[in-house]
Amino acid sequence: MLKISSCEDFDECARIWTKTWPKLCIFDLWEVRASFAACFNNKPYFVVAEEFGEVKGMLALSWIEESGSYGHFPGEIWQGKTWLEQNKMPAASRQVLDAMLESIPGPLHLRYLTPDCMPEGSFPLAVDEVGYLFFPGGYDYSFDKYMLEFSGKSRKNLGREIARLQSGGVAYRYDHCADIDWMFQRNLESFGELSYFNDPRFLASYEKLVAWLFDNNLLRTTTVLLGGEIAAVDIGTIWNRGYTILAGGTNAEFQGVAKMINMHHLEWACRKRMQVVDFLCGDFGWKRRFHLSSRPLYEIYRKSGSILSSEAECRMAQVTHEH
Repeated sequence: MLKISSCEDFDECARIWTKTWPKLCIFDLWEVRASFAACFNNKPYFVVAEEFGEVKGMLALSWIEESGSYGHFPGEIWQGKTWLEQNKMPAASRQVLDAMLESIPGPLHLRYLTPDCMPEGSFPLAVDEVGYLFFPGGYDYSFDKYMLEFSGKSRKNLGREIARLQSGGVAYRYDHCADIDWMFQRNLESFGELSYFNDPRFLASYEKLVAWLFDNNLLRTTTVLLGGEIAAVDIGTIWNRGYTILAGGTNAEFQGVAKMINMHHLEWACRKRMQVVDFLCGDFGWKRRFHLSSRPLYEIYRKSGSILSSEAECRMAQVTHEH
């Protein structure tokens, strides 16, 4: 007999997550999620399906007052959308997943879903956004072999652009924590109200996340110095042979330095024989040009009644048609 229960106690939710949640990427770690939960303060709502005392499924949600719907825990909001990626809906079967979803007492919007933890035969989902990955092993961990993906003309143009930047002297430094404040400031200057860090809750969450990553030797900060001046800073994290680029900032005076630091990440990942580099969602034009692998992430949107709203069904049809 399948039993569906819910939990809204934070400490108990932490215990359930730690015991049950699949740990496949950095966003699956409780401490990463808790960094945002502490600052956004959304009420957790975890749904657990059990049969004869054995966990058969789990939904880790939060009630998000701003959107008036349930979203994936911790329900961190930026520009009306959650941010943390690679969310999951682990369930032993389609029937278990349906029962958990039907038990949710209100609208829901679950974003950035990966299909790997969903049961076979799950209902069709609308594509939410596309993430971009680099797999060094696909090039035998050779950066030179990866560069052959580019046309000869593109390689020359890229080489000239990087040589121009290097002409005044180039240096890299790593894990210089003071550079993180520079990154926050430059990101705010570049994107203004569109910057994640324009929201004090988001900035405080990131500061907590960075502190935890640093304390656990999981933080990697990369700084490009051109002519002795900071030109770009990226912060990322290394976990389970995966390298995730979380955020960055650039000095507008050094046009093209974003390409330079991204190439540096790729070269470093090949040299260190990383399994994957995750540049997250959002293309901004360069990710496809750099021949990164695309990975669609999915969403469930329900105002009331059926799992997929008519809006989501239309979007799904559009995506199917475009591809």
